[in-house]
Amino acid sequence: MNVVDWAVSTMNAMGGFGVALLIFLENVFPPIPSEVILPLAGVAAAGGEHSFLEMLLFSLLGSLTGAWLLYGLGRALGPERLRRIFIRLPLVHVEDYDRTVEWMEKHGTKGIFFGRMVPGVRSLISIPAGLYAMPLLPFSLLTLAGSAIWNTLFITLGYQLGSRWHIIEPYTDVVSNIVYVLIAVAVVWWLVKLVRRERRRRALGLPDPDAEENRALDAADRRAAAGDEG
Repeated sequence: MNVVDWAVSTMNAMGGFGVALLIFLENVFPPIPSEVILPLAGVAAAGGEHSFLEMLLFSLLGSLTGAWLLYGLGRALGPERLRRIFIRLPLVHVEDYDRTVEWMEKHGTKGIFFGRMVPGVRSLISIPAGLYAMPLLPFSLLTLAGSAIWNTLFITLGYQLGSRWHIIEPYTDVVSNIVYVLIAVAVVWWLVKLVRRERRRRALGLPDPDAEENRALDAADRRAAAGDEG
């Protein structure tokens, strides 16, 4: 059974709750495409068994609960653990962590809102919101606002096109693939930049900027291990 058949059978069996479940899973497992699920919800609304508003509200419920789950994972990891991970990574330094925190403080709200409308990012953007402890209410409102635009667009397309909704699928695939390529290029560029920076540092004979931080972490780990043994 492919994704379309599975989505249709879930909606037929569970109605609006099926839409919420599918969108929740799409948030947690990004390979499940909302660009397919949402138009199918519109098609179901056009069939008369469910209203447009019902499908939209249930889709927003799925978007919000899925975002809450990933936000919670970010909060569970927390900024202190994230900072420790940054320091331990070979190419990333605490200064990069500080810049990331500064970016989140300045642009985090825009990132959450617009990120909800970017394939490949719309789900994962909830994690850094939790990592940097964005208050839950603003996070939820931004998630709902961004998701409302995205979900309304695709449910409307399915509602208007009916059984012909699949004609938009090639275009959404192209847009998604372009976004994925841009994300991959950005990641590769970032890694290359880190490698070049590390090579320059070593060529100039400069000390590791995280050396003192690493010594402090090592000492803390030894104290924790001694406490466990005691």
